[in-house]
Amino acid sequence: MKGFRKFILRGNLVDLAVAVVIGTQFSGLVHSFVASFVDPLLALLGGKPNLNRFTFTVGKSTFTYGTFLTDALSFLIAAAVVYFVIVLPVARLLHLFERDRAATERNCPECDRSIPIQARRCPECTSVLVRDDPEPVDAASGGGPTPVMGPEG
Repeated sequence: MKGFRKFILRGNLVDLAVAVVIGTQFSGLVHSFVASFVDPLLALLGGKPNLNRFTFTVGKSTFTYGTFLTDALSFLIAAAVVYFVIVLPVARLLHLFERDRAATERNCPECDRSIPIQARRCPECTSVLVRDDPEPVDAASGGGPTPVMGPEG
């Protein structure tokens, strides 16, 4: 019983349950938006698509492929509405926040995790981070660029 309680109260399961409930409600919201606004606009342009009359018969079985086509077209319209009304604006908003984050963070060259600019060691892979200086300085030569040695030494 203790294991079951631990399983039920695990964060992932609760998050999944919340996502399903919110997703179901969001689906109803999108359907309502499409039925209330998009379908009437399409009806003004060329009528509401209804392909339910398209069928074919093989033997005694009737295949209503028109119903599938109507549902597929409704799905594509709803997906376009979700993309252009919700996904694109949210992506642009997140991009604005990303620009602010980019000024304070960089990616680790070893593991590609986002880390603060001032970090000297990556918290994920623990690699030592080197600042991106244009040229290394050689202290023995008085502070000039480090000499490059050829294969002959």
